[in-house]
Amino acid sequence: MSKYESLLRETPVLLSEQADLPDKIKGLYVETKAVQAILLSRSLQTSTEKACILAEELGHYYTSSGNITDQSVLVNRKQEKRARNWGFEKLIPLSELVRAYIGGCRNAFEIAEFLEVTEEFLKESIVHYQEKYGQMVVLDRFTLYFDPLGVAELFEPK
Repeated sequence: MSKYESLLRETPVLLSEQADLPDKIKGLYVETKAVQAILLSRSLQTSTEKACILAEELGHYYTSSGNITDQSVLVNRKQEKRARNWGFEKLIPLSELVRAYIGGCRNAFEIAEFLEVTEEFLKESIVHYQEKYGQMVVLDRFTLYFDPLGVAELFEPK
């Protein structure tokens, strides 16, 4: 099952995959008294693109409140960032970066393809993890480096 299909199964609100949205808007979470819905732009071509946008919109469902479309307002920008970060951690938890490394991926293109995300989404998620953890983080017996992106495994002597 693709990541997009998995997210579809977890989506607790109405979803339109063929919304007529302005060019710059790829997805939108809408909440009114009558309905909660996620709209995905009909311009999205692949399930990979749809997964990345859906993850962020689910982030809005779980972390945002009110109309935050005016990004000149600081509190709205903070909610936007929180929703995007939720999406990054949903689609690319640190353990998935390790899994990609174990799977033989060694560059952003290979990792993005392996994890079924766009390269842009991967790069933005790495920036998020740098902001959260600094230049590296230890996960079990692995050290993940964010710049340059890489994973090192601790080998125990026998």
